[in-house]
Amino acid sequence: MSKYAPLWEYISKNGAPSLKLTFDEIQQITGFPLDHSFLRFKKELLEYGYQVEKISMKNQTVLFSKTA
Repeated sequence: MSKYAPLWEYISKNGAPSLKLTFDEIQQITGFPLDHSFLRFKKELLEYGYQVEKISMKNQTVLFSKTA
């Protein structure tokens, strides 16, 4: 099981066409702070019907969107 599985499940259960979460919200969902490994794990999200659209370091947000 991926360490980001709780986040992927949260996003897929939300069902919205797009979803923006702050780094703090992601930490609340996963139980640990977002780190560089997220870049390696983000491809797993495709299995849940979503993708990482944009990561904003300035605003500390991640935008997720439903795949076609």
